[in-house]
Amino acid sequence: MLVVAWAAGYWLGIAPLERLQWSLGAVALGVVATLPMCLGLAWTLTTRWRPARKLVDLVAQQLGPVLADRPAFQLALLAALAGIGEEVLFRGVVQVGLERWLPEAMALVATSVIFGLAHFASATYAVLAGVVGLYLGALFLLQGNLLVPIVAHSLYDFIALVFVVRRYRAYRATPVG
Repeated sequence: MLVVAWAAGYWLGIAPLERLQWSLGAVALGVVATLPMCLGLAWTLTTRWRPARKLVDLVAQQLGPVLADRPAFQLALLAALAGIGEEVLFRGVVQVGLERWLPEAMALVATSVIFGLAHFASATYAVLAGVVGLYLGALFLLQGNLLVPIVAHSLYDFIALVFVVRRYRAYRATPVG
């Protein structure tokens, strides 16, 4: 993702990390900003809504076998790489680039739709990812600092991966018959 972000940024004349400022406050805000996404995850894991149930099963079946035996530090590294790469690409390049031609709000919505489509494992997943993209993009717009959505995205991904692994391990340990 970072290579794609840098290539797209170069092509569009955008410095992908231009709006990244390191500060403890931005990190703290990113950590706090993870809470609404975790509430959404909790809803997704506990709802009886059939599309969400199918999504949880799909993710556990697809990612569970790959991640089940990975130590926590590898899950954290994967989550950090995904959060950094996706935020640099979608917020640092796509959203910033679209803001050149569209009002901020329209650039935010368009970027969120693209983010959702990039996560099209299922229609439900694409819609939920689009909502998360809207949230992360709004954080970026409101804070003006790419570090906030990077931290929120990375931490959320780590928490979600831990739940995927736990769910898969519990499924794998359940006796058949």
